[in-house]
Amino acid sequence: MKRILGLAYLLVWTWYEHKKASELRKQKPINQIVLLIDEVESHLHPQWQRVILPAILDVVTELQNSMKIQALVTTHSPLVLASLEPSFDEEVDKLFLFKLQNKEVTLDEVPWAKQGDTVGWLTSEIFGLKQARSKEAEIVIEAAEVWMRNGDMNELPDNFRNHTQIHQELLRVLPGHDPFWPRWIVTSEKRSSGV
Repeated sequence: MKRILGLAYLLVWTWYEHKKASELRKQKPINQIVLLIDEVESHLHPQWQRVILPAILDVVTELQNSMKIQALVTTHSPLVLASLEPSFDEEVDKLFLFKLQNKEVTLDEVPWAKQGDTVGWLTSEIFGLKQARSKEAEIVIEAAEVWMRNGDMNELPDNFRNHTQIHQELLRVLPGHDPFWPRWIVTSEKRSSGV
């Protein structure tokens, strides 16, 4: 809350002071501002990560009548991106992704697409995760998927070559309420009963 209020105050104060300074110089005030915010979610609780950027954009919208504001905001938070889904306007807003390729950083525009929740964002092109889980859970679920499809078990790591090994690791890394369990249990039962 302090951060949102502080930024709102700073924007309004800056505009007000600029107008006063322009009057003293007998110049027309500029009508644009570029707002740069690096890692807008930095040190914020997830609850606040969901509201920080929409709140900032609301302040900017209030000032929009008097000036043009361009906001350039970076984030590593899927919650920040999810929070923009209701208000993202593809006509004026853009989504870019910094990528490291061959020791060089590129800036690529990514077509906007709603991903729904943070899991959707984490597994989107932006974050590029196969699963929104621990690395260990991702590896064993990938192995379980191969087993459930009757795929080539020889392609899997040595410790995941059969149902028992995979099941033991799933028990170790997944919570009991994980949405993967029903599929795994049903498929395991079908395969063990020969259905």
